[in-house]
Amino acid sequence: MKAYYSNRAKSYEEVYFREDPIRQAELIQIKDVLKEKFIGRDVLEVACGTGYWTQYVAETAKYITAIDYSEEVLAIAKEKQLLPSKVSFVQGNAYKLNQLAKTFNGAYANFWFSHIPKENIFSFLEQFHEVLESGSIVCMVDNMYNEGMGGTLISKPNDENTYKIRSLASGQQYEIIKNYYSKEELTTIFEPFAVDLEIHMNTCFWIVTYKVK
Repeated sequence: MKAYYSNRAKSYEEVYFREDPIRQAELIQIKDVLKEKFIGRDVLEVACGTGYWTQYVAETAKYITAIDYSEEVLAIAKEKQLLPSKVSFVQGNAYKLNQLAKTFNGAYANFWFSHIPKENIFSFLEQFHEVLESGSIVCMVDNMYNEGMGGTLISKPNDENTYKIRSLASGQQYEIIKNYYSKEELTTIFEPFAVDLEIHMNTCFWIVTYKVK
């Protein structure tokens, strides 16, 4: 996973500029939700990548601590030259968020949740919520399954996860975890942590928002 996104870093944001009016409308909706939800909040961004979403949330948030495991994508994020008074980009492990040694009253993760092995979801969410204050706002966004988009989907015997085979322009191929969820599954996953849980299943993306119990 790290190798794939590190090697794809320079071309990663191309995914946001596909000429698809439905997709573009939904991306605008995501931007609007993020900017509205995090007004004036001290926010944690998990798996920030190249800082594509960070730049929009920074318009309204009080401060963003944006973490990613890949130095290559963080280097591109820092080139956006977002104000240090508003954003810090930090190399960090999404499964060890307590190492940040602070708490937040808002958090989001865009296009990260689908890469979590299903057997690790509960442990990830437990430690994720440990760094969030009660009443914090959370937003998670990820892909709906659309056949033919983003590589070939495969499954494996005795494995509850699904995977995508993805190719880079160089011809390198990678197999990465990519899980897709129904509204019912997302409800079951997030309900134990959530107040005012809202789940929107669109054509290209789903959006989960809630307040932390």
